[in-house]
Amino acid sequence: MKIAIMQPYFMPYIGYFQLINSVDKFIIYDNIQYIKGGWINRNRILSNGNDKIFTVPLKKGSNYLNVVDRFLSDSYEKDKVKILNVIKSTYKKSPYFEEIYELILKCFNSKKNNLFEFVLESIKIINNYLNIKTPIVISSSIEIDHSLKSQNKVISICKNQKGSVYINPIGGIDLYDKIVFEQNGIDLKFIKSNLTEYKQFDNQFIPWLSIIDVLMFNSKEQIKNYLNNYILI
Repeated sequence: MKIAIMQPYFMPYIGYFQLINSVDKFIIYDNIQYIKGGWINRNRILSNGNDKIFTVPLKKGSNYLNVVDRFLSDSYEKDKVKILNVIKSTYKKSPYFEEIYELILKCFNSKKNNLFEFVLESIKIINNYLNIKTPIVISSSIEIDHSLKSQNKVISICKNQKGSVYINPIGGIDLYDKIVFEQNGIDLKFIKSNLTEYKQFDNQFIPWLSIIDVLMFNSKEQIKNYLNNYILI
């Protein structure tokens, strides 16, 4: 059983979906501290040949609250129109705009105002479009000691879920000890996305933008190929 565990990210880059697609079960953290300035409620899209950050606004709350305890701003309905207008103006001439804009609207028009539920729904919508069948398990539903931190928590989740292989993004290679995982009967692997360039109008290619960008410029079949364009270390 291959397991991955990640924070929820709104419209993340393709590497996030490669990770989901590479495992038998994907655990998503709801009971993890919201990180201000992180990527849980924001991402990057193309704009006039450069990258531009869009942010889903949140209600004010303590920086110590978990993701599941944060909510979309009361002004979200107004603010989302501005974000969608930017997306529309940027990508309206992209080859897959008509189909993908409807998909993006489904994500932004979610009736969930809880941040975690809002993001989770968008991930499921994209997974469904890309035919990613990996089951998603919410972390708080798993019966472990949730006061555990970092590596110890990951190992505990893997054991509970009967995971024999744990796959983590390459960025966390210094956070985990392969020997400790082996001692617990778990094979630790790191996934490294290979750079896949595609035509972004006539601009110089900007990598690792939101999945929105990938969807706008590539067919479903092409993206399915991209999902397997990685190496495991």
